Amino acid sequence: MSKLKKLGLTAGLTFTLLLAACGGSGDTASDNGQASDSDNLGEALDYTITGIEPGAGLTKMSKDTIEGYENLNGWELHESSTAGMIGALDAAIKNEEPIVVTGWSPHWMFTEYDLKYLEDPKGTLGGPENIQTFARIGLEEDMPEAYTIIDRFNWEISDIETIMFEAQETSVEEAAQNWVSNNPDKVSEWTEGVGKVDGDEIELITTQWDSELASTHVMEEVLTQHGYSVTVTPVDPAVMFQAIATGEGDATTAPWLPVTHGPFYEEHKDNMVDLGPNTTGTKNGFVVPAYMDIDSIEDLPEKE
Repeated sequence: MSKLKKLGLTAGLTFTLLLAACGGSGDTASDNGQASDSDNLGEALDYTITGIEPGAGLTKMSKDTIEGYENLNGWELHESSTAGMIGALDAAIKNEEPIVVTGWSPHWMFTEYDLKYLEDPKGTLGGPENIQTFARIGLEEDMPEAYTIIDRFNWEISDIETIMFEAQETSVEEAAQNWVSNNPDKVSEWTEGVGKVDGDEIELITTQWDSELASTHVMEEVLTQHGYSVTVTPVDPAVMFQAIATGEGDATTAPWLPVTHGPFYEEHKDNMVDLGPNTTGTKNGFVVPAYMDIDSIEDLPEKE
């Protein structure tokens, strides 16, 4: 059994409970259509921004943003889950109602819906970030073939979004397998000259984010083709860093740096091997449907 099986199951249960708890998260929308008038927008939104998991770095940045903008005095962040946020966004868009959500790129919602980021003049939601690869100390000596492949792994945001979009109609595992099959030249950059093994066990740690499940299952498929027995364990971001730092997990391709997972990185960086970025140019922010007549966080009205 995976060393993190219990942690993974706990994280999965937490995710399920969060999803169940946020089933009514779309209630912040009003019957006032687009409600673009500044005087009415705050009331239409119930002065609430729809967020994701409490443990996510984006959640902390969102809270800091609410505290950092004077016009957001009186606003609240509704913590739910990624699935809950998407459900609320989908419901609002179907009715052309206003909504503000915490979002990030890459994400399939930018392919599915016509969305825009609100400008963040204070920069409290951070600038472009990288998705980073980390390995446990000793992996290079224990599994040099896997270490080489994981170390070479890099791709583009468009690659991630291809898998994420396809995964809406199938499983992320199958979408990742299809991507590997359709991109032999890219995969060969990671695997050239690497020998195969015979059933060596390796555990990849990831988060519940669709983008990170995409990268992790791509790596799972590539390592499986090289003879590894791969376990994928999705956990909370804090547990992800702890697992690599303590050697309970072997590697991860999921951390966002320098901001989103920065506090976890600072806590554990001396006990992990940093293999550098695997994806560059990611982004966090407050996201609204394109039909909303606002462009900046400063356009959100202060609560009276």
